[in-house]
Amino acid sequence: MGALEVLATGPLTTVQDHGRPGRFRYGVGVAGAADRSALALANRLVGNPPGHAALEVLLGGLEVRASAPLVVAVTGAPAASTVDEAPVPHSSVLLLDPGQVLRLALARTGLRSYVAVRGGFAVAPVLGSCSRDTLAGLGPEPLRPGDRLPVGPPPPRRPALHTAPVAAPATGTVTVGVLLGPRADWFTDPTVLFTGTWTVTPDSDRVGLRLHRPDGQRGLERSRHDELPSEGVARGSLQVPPSAQPVLFGPDHPVTGGYPVIGVVRDADLDRLAQVRPGQSLRLRAVPARKVTDP
Repeated sequence: MGALEVLATGPLTTVQDHGRPGRFRYGVGVAGAADRSALALANRLVGNPPGHAALEVLLGGLEVRASAPLVVAVTGAPAASTVDEAPVPHSSVLLLDPGQVLRLALARTGLRSYVAVRGGFAVAPVLGSCSRDTLAGLGPEPLRPGDRLPVGPPPPRRPALHTAPVAAPATGTVTVGVLLGPRADWFTDPTVLFTGTWTVTPDSDRVGLRLHRPDGQRGLERSRHDELPSEGVARGSLQVPPSAQPVLFGPDHPVTGGYPVIGVVRDADLDRLAQVRPGQSLRLRAVPARKVTDP
């Protein structure tokens, strides 16, 4: 079915799919693509099922050579792409002939681009997924120059789209919804979370975004200082360590944590967080809890 030979990887390129849901009781996190919608779009463009394994490219810099005729697509952060130095459109179906080289330059906005190939990447799954979990060390190793990625058999469905224009990730302040709890009562005033802005720090990664309070803005204060037994945490959880600077957990988060979780970002906003760069600002907006009524 052909393969892609890796010539350069940029800062970090990993194989990602939909991850490993349903294994928390074994101590195994989900992992998977940080921007799930960008992964699904890349697969849709090449005619794959939504969860086929693709490449997640941090900031750009990927270079790959085709060993056979291949159909590929690049989505997510808009890194200027070329095929043998000729510019090609973003979020579009691209045809690679044997020997042609696809290159991704530095992404203009956003953080993560996705490269899908028709047939998906035929790498060995671990616990049912081809995703790299950077915290647990599960799944295929991050790509290195010289790696060869075999391509799986093409699906029977032919691509239905040739291009899918989408808005570029925001460059300014990003606003996301947060539901307070489960440990909001451990803070003197948890609504401080929703005042002002938070800055994403450079030590953020797939495990989580580390947030810093700009000078002059009121920070979070604990009302309780006793020990909290470790309890389960979810993607999107805002865990507050003793520094009072929250960590917003990403796809490779730990399955348990011992610091209080003041709130959880709603699932609909998690893909947008995957494209937030260090130095950008986040504004957290309160989301009311939905009432559950008897049927």
